[in-house]
Amino acid sequence: MKPNKPWYQVPLAELPKMTGSDVQNGLTQEEAAARRQEYGKNQLAEAKRIPLYVVFMNQFKDFMVGVLVVATILSFFLGEYLDAITIIAIIFINGVLGFIQEAKAEKSLSALKDMAAPMARVIRNGDLDLVPAPLLVPGDIVLFEAGDRVPADVRLVNANRLEMEESALTGESLPVMKTAKVIESEGQVPLGDQKNLAFMGTMVTGGTGKGIVVQTGMSTEIGKIAHLMNQAETLETPLQIKLEQMGKTLVWIALLLTVFVIVAGVWHGQDLMTMFLAGVSLAVAAIPEGLPAIVTVALALGVQRMIKRNAIVRKLPSVETLGCASVICSDKTGTLTENKMTVTHLWHSGKSFDVTGSGYEPNGEIKCQGKVIKATADSGLSQICQIAEKCNNAKLVSGQQRERTMLLLSKNVPTWNVIGDPTEGALLTLAYKALKEGKKQNEPTIRIDELPFDSDRKMMSVVEQAPSGEVELLTKGAVEALLRRSSHIYWQGEIVPLTNAHCSTVAKHTEEMAGGALRVLGFAYKTLKDYTTGEEPSVLETDLVFVGMVGMIDPPRKEIKPAIELCRQAGIKTVMITGDHKITAEAIGRQIGLFQGVNSHVLEGATIDEMTEEELISTVDKVYVYARVSPEHKLRIVKALQSCGHIVAMTGDGVNDAPAIKAADIGIAMGITGTDVTKEAASLVLRDDNFATIVSAVEEGRNIYDNIRKFIRYLLASNVGEILVMFFAMLMGLPLPLLPIQILWVNLVTDGLPAMALGVDPSEGDTMRHKPRNKHENIFGRGLGWKIISRGLLIGLMTLGAFVLAYHENPNDLTHAQTVAFATLVMAQLIHVFDCRSERSVFHRNPFSNKFLVWAVLSSLALMLVVIYWDVMQPIFKTTSLSLRDWALIFVAAGIPTFVAGMGGVLRSSQPKEVYKLN
Repeated sequence: MKPNKPWYQVPLAELPKMTGSDVQNGLTQEEAAARRQEYGKNQLAEAKRIPLYVVFMNQFKDFMVGVLVVATILSFFLGEYLDAITIIAIIFINGVLGFIQEAKAEKSLSALKDMAAPMARVIRNGDLDLVPAPLLVPGDIVLFEAGDRVPADVRLVNANRLEMEESALTGESLPVMKTAKVIESEGQVPLGDQKNLAFMGTMVTGGTGKGIVVQTGMSTEIGKIAHLMNQAETLETPLQIKLEQMGKTLVWIALLLTVFVIVAGVWHGQDLMTMFLAGVSLAVAAIPEGLPAIVTVALALGVQRMIKRNAIVRKLPSVETLGCASVICSDKTGTLTENKMTVTHLWHSGKSFDVTGSGYEPNGEIKCQGKVIKATADSGLSQICQIAEKCNNAKLVSGQQRERTMLLLSKNVPTWNVIGDPTEGALLTLAYKALKEGKKQNEPTIRIDELPFDSDRKMMSVVEQAPSGEVELLTKGAVEALLRRSSHIYWQGEIVPLTNAHCSTVAKHTEEMAGGALRVLGFAYKTLKDYTTGEEPSVLETDLVFVGMVGMIDPPRKEIKPAIELCRQAGIKTVMITGDHKITAEAIGRQIGLFQGVNSHVLEGATIDEMTEEELISTVDKVYVYARVSPEHKLRIVKALQSCGHIVAMTGDGVNDAPAIKAADIGIAMGITGTDVTKEAASLVLRDDNFATIVSAVEEGRNIYDNIRKFIRYLLASNVGEILVMFFAMLMGLPLPLLPIQILWVNLVTDGLPAMALGVDPSEGDTMRHKPRNKHENIFGRGLGWKIISRGLLIGLMTLGAFVLAYHENPNDLTHAQTVAFATLVMAQLIHVFDCRSERSVFHRNPFSNKFLVWAVLSSLALMLVVIYWDVMQPIFKTTSLSLRDWALIFVAAGIPTFVAGMGGVLRSSQPKEVYKLN
């Protein structure tokens, strides 16, 4: 059922013919069954599910896992069954963790399905029937009332004060007043302006309506979003790519090393089998088999810290990705703003007033030039608040809401909420503020009639009767519409004829309010001497007395402006993406500090439609605010930013954000106001819906990445030291300074606990004062490769030097010299771990500030001493007890690498370090 023009342009008279339906009687059951066969069920298609066993097996296709399997085989070949079992356990644990993460990652479509209404009120065969939403078909006649969820995309044929809340789909926080009238437009009308259509999954907040189903299932607007989510590519994180590259490099190094050691040893007369075992041992040592597990644990511990800072990580690698985010694209409604309309300004008689407070809590004051004004002391102010309260159908409710947190705990949260239209809720809140702590002080009146709002009149009126019998018409609406129907104005305590000068003054202040992103409503009244029920609005709403006007806004969150400034200091650009109009979006952008230091550049969705991909890519770096955008626009914006080399974080709470969130390098959802769809698509969920929490998450992400670099530096420098000891010994024709079993024990003693402790090392304090990493930065960048090689070289040379001295002192006791080399290597590595804590110098960090590391080092020392001094272990590891003189040599040799590196760091760090701030 495809019309030759958009459904919003189809006249009411043509709808029955185009849909093949009867507006009064609906479809017959037979017609409905036939169409169900043609169009299918009214539900969202699920993506093809990968069997769980396949998901599990896929965890072992990773290149590094393959390296670990080879290491396991080699360990078995050496007879080192304990080491082999350990490697197998590491492989299995990593596989299980990856399986659990992936099994939970793809539930977005299921959440979208839950948005569909379970039942719908439908006219079939001329009778009203309750039909399960999946059984609806194009052509069905559907009825709506307040509280209903729209079951399909529907073209309205009747709308009686029908209002719908579409923020989850369009991003617009205000309910939309619907109409059945045709919309004439030459170009494409944005989704939020298609007011004669009701969209699947949106909510009816007021009024009643009737319509014809025109799209079902995947053809609906939500269905299109579901399709976009299927098309959105899940990106591999930079850390995964870098570890993959490093794993391949280490394998080639290990293979070349094995061949060299075997050939060199045999060339110098060593036993072939002994050299083969030594070569294989070094190959195993060259590959830090615990690295993937340590990375996973470091990320997991970072996740626990982030939970304490109100950020829930759904996808483990995203922690690292967030640390190098260079752009945060944020939805406006509910993310940067409170999603609660609030009256902030008031005007009458040439005077401007400010209203404090936010949201629907009736706490705040009305001020004029900084002075608190009581409504009872200002008759004009009192009149506006009375009209705001009485010409109103909303209700404010308060109480304790039991809030379930992401940690499955609950707490009592005081709440004020509106039942009804948010605009009327804001007006009611204003009246309560003016009338002292929410107690209505007005004289009670009786409503005897109501003239509902409609888009032609642009106003709403009520007729109220006081106990004295006096009847008044109270009106609110668009300022220009009220002025046209007013003959007088309340001006400085008197009712005077309305002049052109008055109108110009009112228009000027209206424009000022609108320019500040405020929605402006005017207020008027008149006394009715003779009132007859049922009189036409055109008769009643004339000769009004214009009183004043208020300006309201969905206010920015208080913490947003400093959070954006912190992002700027960290070199992160914040971009606002919204469905609001350009003027509103730009004003909000200015309020929260988006344009600080740059020219305001706002790009509208209609302009994006006219741009090629190349044009959009060349433009996005200059834009800070996007207005009137659709889900497709958001997706294009994210991809364009990625094409410019940015790592993009996308935040949001509505369904309309989900495709872009999934396509972004890291998606961030709001935990309280966010839909299930958005949470399932996101990598990170903010428990407190606080944009500022993102800054904490960025800091944690950067710190985690720095810590990963620390233990990579530690592990590889240690491995380089082990390799070079054997390498130089072979070149010099010396005996083996380390036996294969000793090499494996060194890895066991020094790799695990100290490296794990580096994974939770505190920040150096300047994490948020430098620009984000380039996503193409090599893991060995910023001098890490040089530090690994230089420290490893020093460790290797000092270990070999200690071995040579001990061996030449007593050439007949090779076991003693090998024990000295073993102890020197372990001690050098454990001292070196403290050097790895700083990018500058070991002398810049308090060695006891990481208690986990201190205990890890002491534990590793104990394990080393057990092998050296316990007579049960000595024959296994071919060691012997050492004297104090030996230990003096060991401490000097082991300490030299870190001392030399530390002094070099002191000299380098005397130069000022770069501090970055985004212009």
